[in-house]
Amino acid sequence: MRKLGKIFYCNAALLLIALLLAGCTGSKNEESKQSSDTDSAVQSEENHNKTEDSNKIGKDQSEPTTASEESAMDESSEISSEEVRNEEKGEEDNVLSAYSSEKIEYARVWLQLGSNQEIDELNVRHISAGKPINPNDNTSASYPEDVIQLAGSRLVDGSVTYHGNGDGTIHVYNVPLRWDSADDLDQGVMQEVTENIIKNAKKVYVDPGDNEKIKQLIDIMMIH
Repeated sequence: MRKLGKIFYCNAALLLIALLLAGCTGSKNEESKQSSDTDSAVQSEENHNKTEDSNKIGKDQSEPTTASEESAMDESSEISSEEVRNEEKGEEDNVLSAYSSEKIEYARVWLQLGSNQEIDELNVRHISAGKPINPNDNTSASYPEDVIQLAGSRLVDGSVTYHGNGDGTIHVYNVPLRWDSADDLDQGVMQEVTENIIKNAKKVYVDPGDNEKIKQLIDIMMIH
């Protein structure tokens, strides 16, 4: 009987030890599982943060420039455009660099005031102050200042008679290229007509004009 009790006691002890071992194993597995779950959560959070950082960087890179940056870009664009305009103006000025300022003035005046631009020849005549406005009539009034007379090769081309003031303006005299015969006029009429031409001289500002057209006029210019 004592032997059976001893055996039962041993079996009970073994069972208790087995249960304790099982509990320890289960606790370790649970701890391992919890540790694994924690590591996974941490890794997931890190990946999430990296994704957000990446998205933020991408967003920052794609965001529009600031007002100061846009202003700098606009200023740079304006400077570039101004440089292009200056280069183009310099090229245009070079077109006329081989010609005298007098020839350029003659061409500009005709380009602005000439009645016919389709001429084959631009004649330039200098008339001194004191010369009669109508050289065919001794009763004619005289020019009060030196003048330049521009005309084509034909009467239909018209003419421009003016005095350059040296400040970008001219005095324009409405003088015909050809006068009617003095025999057809009453005595004293020519004097009155020519005096009115002097009184009614107009001050005109001369535009710079188109350099290419000015060059074309200079190329067909005949100075007498």
